[in-house]
Amino acid sequence: MQHRLSLAAMLLASTTIAAPAFAQAALQDTSDSATDSSRDTNEIVVTAQKIEQRLVDVPITISAVSGARMAELGVSDLDELSNYIPGLNVQEQSANNPGIVIRGITSDSGSAQQGPRVTLYYNGVDIARSRGSYQAIYDLERVEVIKGPQATLFGTASAVGAISMTSARPREGFSGALTAGYGNYNAKLLSGFINGGSDVFAGRIAFEYKKRDGFVENLSPNQDEELYAQDQLGIRASVRYAPTDRFTLDVIGTYDRQRNGGTPFVSRALPTQAGPGNPFGKANLGGSPVSEAVLGAAQLGLDRDVYDFNLTASYELSDSLTFTTVNGYRDFDSLEIFDADGSAAWYLEFAELAKGWQVSHEGRFAYNSQKLRASFGWNVFVEDSFQNIPFSTEEGIFLQCAARVIPGLPCINAQGTVTAAQATAILSGGRLTQVPYSSVFENQGQNDTYSVFADSTWIPIPALELTAGVRVLIEQRKSGYFARVPRVTLTGAASLIGQVDTGGQTFTAQDSFAAILPRFNALLRLSDDINIYGTVSKGRRSPVVQLDARSTPTGPAANLQSVPEEIVWNYEGGIKGTVGPVSGTLGVYYQKYDGFQVSVLLPNGMTQTQSAGTASNLGVEAEVSIRPTSWFNVFANGSYIDGGIDEGNNFAPQFSGARFRLQPEWQAAAGFTVNAPVGNGMRFFATPTVTYRSRIFFEVPNNRAISQGPVTLVNARAGLSFMDEQFELAGFIRNATNEEYLLDAGNTGGFFGIPTFIRAEPRFYGAQLTARF
Repeated sequence: MQHRLSLAAMLLASTTIAAPAFAQAALQDTSDSATDSSRDTNEIVVTAQKIEQRLVDVPITISAVSGARMAELGVSDLDELSNYIPGLNVQEQSANNPGIVIRGITSDSGSAQQGPRVTLYYNGVDIARSRGSYQAIYDLERVEVIKGPQATLFGTASAVGAISMTSARPREGFSGALTAGYGNYNAKLLSGFINGGSDVFAGRIAFEYKKRDGFVENLSPNQDEELYAQDQLGIRASVRYAPTDRFTLDVIGTYDRQRNGGTPFVSRALPTQAGPGNPFGKANLGGSPVSEAVLGAAQLGLDRDVYDFNLTASYELSDSLTFTTVNGYRDFDSLEIFDADGSAAWYLEFAELAKGWQVSHEGRFAYNSQKLRASFGWNVFVEDSFQNIPFSTEEGIFLQCAARVIPGLPCINAQGTVTAAQATAILSGGRLTQVPYSSVFENQGQNDTYSVFADSTWIPIPALELTAGVRVLIEQRKSGYFARVPRVTLTGAASLIGQVDTGGQTFTAQDSFAAILPRFNALLRLSDDINIYGTVSKGRRSPVVQLDARSTPTGPAANLQSVPEEIVWNYEGGIKGTVGPVSGTLGVYYQKYDGFQVSVLLPNGMTQTQSAGTASNLGVEAEVSIRPTSWFNVFANGSYIDGGIDEGNNFAPQFSGARFRLQPEWQAAAGFTVNAPVGNGMRFFATPTVTYRSRIFFEVPNNRAISQGPVTLVNARAGLSFMDEQFELAGFIRNATNEEYLLDAGNTGGFFGIPTFIRAEPRFYGAQLTARF
């Protein structure tokens, strides 16, 4: 700990005043223009504390990015955006399985029984359930990344932070935009919006359609599409009604659809016809002839639909008192088929069927005067979801590939032939040639949370703000589990992969929990342009009513394991401000975890939550922006994290000293933006960037073979606008050096001795034409 604190002190001493380099004027309709060169970082407006404030006046660590800035950077998804936010990493293995990492702590479990650590908010409503959380980021007003526990502001799921996405609202007048693009891998883009109305009633429709060929060739004759192909559609309709200056009603409906190609889980141990297994080469996935009957679809890939409805109303009861209610409904339905062995063998074929819905209601009174800001409210959050996992294999192939039951017979030979397909005939003495085997298990979760919260900021003098808040909550968590597991024909064993049949029963268990989660903040204004702040806050990840099945002499029985809540105390301080053309933020934090929860993938394909005991996290985050002229801006940011599960941990020694999953020790980004007039109503713009991330481990406990070394990416976007920005032609390139690196490794195959590897995106480039009216 002394070493960590010394390192943090050195970083603080050597770092200049940093800046919210990527934040923008939040309330501007940024979708009407891809430029925002006149922005003043001191006037950035965010709503992290549920009121409109300049970012520099918020006593917590925030990074904010507008739709205009995302366009400048050429960012089209959250995982791309995370390269430019210190302390944030987003791993999108698929749209059905995003991993959100804030300050080195991830939240990516698909189990319906487990709670998240990171809250994703979409238009003020929690959408953190993993399989329903992916949201396309077209036509957004802004994205705010709020770091550290924020239970008072964003609920119990924000144990390590929150990402708040706010869509562009309808506004007075008529406007619109249309963007068409084309790139390599036959990538096509069509997006836009149309806005119309008065100051009383206005409407807005926005959409985005993206389609791209896969960038991993699949040699399987059973598959029609290359791996990691993309076919996505998003549509959003918004209405704003403001009959008076004191009342505003927003109604927003969103539909998101993915019909994406399969995830390229590739084994390095099992060859293909093209040669040794290579995650950056050709794959041969999709080996099951019964996929459609057992798994639900014949083709690898994702079929996902999400429906979201939001109603937000705000009424100013007086000049100092406002009531706001935010209400949401979200429904998701996804089926993903994946080949977990990463080879041509009919060995580990899985699907995941995830369905669920959630309803949220919040009411909040806010009081604002010269000496006091205060809020009080309540929240009700109800969700019901399940995760259904079918498994398909051929018995002889499974036994041979998993256990080498026939000496000298490889699973797959050097020519890529599945020689294990002979095993059934050999083991049965020629009586059988093929024995299909399938099983399925399902975890279910019904989780209800009821809470009240209060937050108060006292301003004794204009230079000082003191904030205290608390959320009191009650949770009711109910879990369900069933499994259909037939006996093995060739061996007579009860199961191939260790699952227990529930005998047609669905086991259930439930429990109730309560918690009190406080926060304390202080803000000191050194000047109108420079503030320092400090924060102490408590976060909590919900306990897990973890339920599956076990065998007993009298038959199957419920196997209940109650995993205690995870508690984190967060301590941080920092400075935000502007000195001449330089503006920025600098923050240091220390987090202490008790009952740190880890997700462990079992050999039977199930995910189990375990407590790894205590953990700690020390980090520094900085952002800096230098704007010598109105048309030129240089920016950089970086973060350092020294965190992991504490050493000498007798509670769970197998995790002792391990770094957190997906946590880089160092992360940085730098670049510049030019947006300059060149005459005759034309402007030249360009934003080249370089991003860096140090080594990450994909699993806990850490295994260097299941990790990715440092990654440096070069990206750029540049072009010309015409006729006073009514038209724009832009080109972009991502991963310009075509660096080969891994997105994930280990996965289900790792528990059978054949870890699989998923390559990250190669070089992407293309051009886009935008018309505004």
